[in-house]
Amino acid sequence: MCGRFALTARPAEVESAFGVAEVEDFPPRYNIAPTQPILTITGGVPRAPGANLPDRKAMLVRWGFIPAWAKNPGDLPLLINARSETAAEKAAFRAAMRHRRALVPATGFYEWRRQGRARAQPFWVRPRHGGVIAFAGLTETWCEPGGSEIDTGAILTTAASPDLADIHHRMPVVIQPENIARWLDCLHHEPRMVADLLAPPEAGFFEAVPVSKKVNKVANAGPEIQEPADPAAEHVVDNGPAEQLQLF
Repeated sequence: MCGRFALTARPAEVESAFGVAEVEDFPPRYNIAPTQPILTITGGVPRAPGANLPDRKAMLVRWGFIPAWAKNPGDLPLLINARSETAAEKAAFRAAMRHRRALVPATGFYEWRRQGRARAQPFWVRPRHGGVIAFAGLTETWCEPGGSEIDTGAILTTAASPDLADIHHRMPVVIQPENIARWLDCLHHEPRMVADLLAPPEAGFFEAVPVSKKVNKVANAGPEIQEPADPAAEHVVDNGPAEQLQLF
């Protein structure tokens, strides 16, 4: 799954990596959590004749997908992830897979390894060669009964690559740069035509760094939560629910 991630690249890096213009300035975000705004990139933006602007746009959406047909979001679970293997058939995600595929810029994500009764060990999982990467995402606009609109999104997940499977069996789908245009082109590429992009990256693409349990609290949002930590020093027996991990 993907329940926390980070985006610490500067807006200019995002613009260059995703071929998008006028990304609003934003500070580094080290601990992005569900229901918070997340940056997404979508394609298919109409351009005026002769315009040289890219046909992509950056927009903020609520991390927590709400299907357009939902009457009351409170009746649904918090849909922060969508399983890539079944999203094209699921009622909640089917329309978005066909018409509203997106990218979620990130510089890495967090995952937790659970072993017995010990508190789960968090890892900062980052691309081995650095830089900003693209998670596959879906977006949907939900209309409240009062008429106001909420832009929402989810991150697609797939089976973990072999080198990360011992931490967690799922991970975000990563869209490689050479496949970005095809993924975003919903007009000419229906879901079956991009299914091959939903596989995990090759082993070694990511590196997993054990970090302290500071990341468990959303309020901890500084660079220190990505500093390497000794898992042995972090080992604590979980004696009850009083300090459970905030996993989503």
